[in-house]
Amino acid sequence: MAQYQYRATDYQGKIIEGAMEAGEERSVVLRLQERGLIPLRIGAGGTSVAPARTGIPLPSFGGGRRVKNKDVLVFTQELSTLLAAGMPLDRSLTTLAELAPGDLKRVTTEVLNSVRGGTSLAEALAQHPKAFLPLYVNMVKAGEIGGVLDEVLNRLVDYLRNAQELRDEVRSAMTYPILLTGVGAVSVTVLLVFVLPKFATMFSDLGQALPMSTRIMLGISDMFTSIWMLPGVVAVVGGTYGLYRYASTGKRRYALDAFKLRMPILGYLLRRMEVARFSRTLGTLLRSGVPVLQALDIVREVASNQVIARAVAEVQVGVREGAGMAGPLGRSGAFPPLALQMIAVGEDTGKLDEMLLSTADYFDREVRNEVKRLTSLLEPVMILVMGLVVGFMVISMLMAVFSINDINV
Repeated sequence: MAQYQYRATDYQGKIIEGAMEAGEERSVVLRLQERGLIPLRIGAGGTSVAPARTGIPLPSFGGGRRVKNKDVLVFTQELSTLLAAGMPLDRSLTTLAELAPGDLKRVTTEVLNSVRGGTSLAEALAQHPKAFLPLYVNMVKAGEIGGVLDEVLNRLVDYLRNAQELRDEVRSAMTYPILLTGVGAVSVTVLLVFVLPKFATMFSDLGQALPMSTRIMLGISDMFTSIWMLPGVVAVVGGTYGLYRYASTGKRRYALDAFKLRMPILGYLLRRMEVARFSRTLGTLLRSGVPVLQALDIVREVASNQVIARAVAEVQVGVREGAGMAGPLGRSGAFPPLALQMIAVGEDTGKLDEMLLSTADYFDREVRNEVKRLTSLLEPVMILVMGLVVGFMVISMLMAVFSINDINV
């Protein structure tokens, strides 16, 4: 039996130091976990467990670039695996700091230094809001309080993986249509800017009357080659962006978000994406032990749509008064009837977290299926439109050539 010094934290976040005899370090970890403690650092023999304060201080990451979502997912997955295997928190973070790429390496090192200095993991993560959202921090805090940090990290992995997979599927589905649009735009621009002007010079030298379609195409070509074209494009793009930014601030933000949800086709998709995000976020928080009012605060803070955020605020008022969630959510007009029914069933049966996660799974599948359906319809439509545009341009030029030949005959 060897003597082990340990540093751990209890459910209130209090740092506890001590020593115990055990056959191996793994036994120390298990005995601490049985006492409801989270191991932070373990040393054999007379090894000191005092916080390491001699490291070179690193600049705060708070004002730096945001860490990639995929990197945060990998970090969470690896930390969960290491903790579940019985590795102390400080050693787990040390391992991750050595393996982490780029900006995440700096963040992990700073979190490690904070934990060694006596800060809880949640407080250490909260110092880096561009890497770890409030949802992440509060779930970790709930896991530390309940002594189930590894389980909470597993739920975070599921949450982050689902969000990442949905983003990847949407991006993958839209890659081909975007590429097709870009190629078509470049092709049409080349024809209008470089090819048609040469025909225009030839036709003007002949002095012949041209067909209407040819005159239309030459007029468009003149517009594209005009010296005012670039300033005009810049003005339109800048004006559109400025108008969008103006509409995205203050009270106008709510009206813009409500309009997005009412848009045909795109609004249907956005509505289901927002409902899925709301349901998964709230369900994950509740399952992790975060109190319902605090969970609703986090959901409202991370909501990307103000209609959803206002609905959550109304739910908070109702919950404080002892009312349910389904009513205020239904009054927002953003939630489909099926989602409201599933939430109401969850409240009635006392399994709200399960029903919220089931709701999220259902609407995630709907989003994926709708994106696939839209892209399968969009691709042939775009090919047809491009063919019609290019075909119209070619036919317009051929008609002009044929009309000249007829006159010469």
